[in-house]
Amino acid sequence: MNDLPPRPNNVGKSRVIKNIDGQELHVTIEDEIVRQQATSHHGKLIYIQKMRFEEDPRVQYRFAYYMIGVKPGAQGRWVFAQYSPLIPPTDLEWLIQEARRRNWPGF
Repeated sequence: MNDLPPRPNNVGKSRVIKNIDGQELHVTIEDEIVRQQATSHHGKLIYIQKMRFEEDPRVQYRFAYYMIGVKPGAQGRWVFAQYSPLIPPTDLEWLIQEARRRNWPGF
């Protein structure tokens, strides 16, 4: 999998996410930790993103992942996945250790 495109970098980007009730929340991705999943045969990047809300000072974390697209229009590029990530134990351990190394609150 050496021919994969560059990893998406979201640090510093603002996003609008919606609550279950439709309320829009504005967040900025302050930092992210990325690991290529060791057991993936198709290219999967696992992320923990440190996000700060613009409406108030709280920080929360999002687990996310990107996959190499296979459908027309997305084929061959990283696509943000909309489902909950499945993470092998060794990859999760590495992500948590890196968050601790960066002194992220809560880790």
